Amino acid sequence: MNKRIMVVDDEPDILTTVGQMLEMSGYDVIRVSDGKECLKLLDESNSNPDLIVLDIMMPDVSGWDVAAKLKENPKWNSIPIVFLTAKGDTMSVGMGGMASVDYIVKPFDIKDLIVRIKKILGNE
Repeated sequence: MNKRIMVVDDEPDILTTVGQMLEMSGYDVIRVSDGKECLKLLDESNSNPDLIVLDIMMPDVSGWDVAAKLKENPKWNSIPIVFLTAKGDTMSVGMGGMASVDYIVKPFDIKDLIVRIKKILGNE
């Protein structure tokens, strides 16, 4: 069975590009356009994704808020988070490093993202 990755980003181009590249790399992809929908889908699902690629700056529920909710819920707190964000300032990178297994600043190299995800999921 393929590993499932949830990509959460309010930019349609990112959802499309990252989603397609992950699918071409053999992953099942769940595309989500905001933090509220991400939490709703996780709550309604019987099985968690193997990893979440998460934007930080989104309307309504930010990536920071989503990450905090994931960490406080025993059902979700073991899901690895990879932040994929335009927030490249030192404080955000430092905080993101504590809340995630990886922190990638946009613009990014899609091949590098795939390599890093494969490494996290143990199938490099």
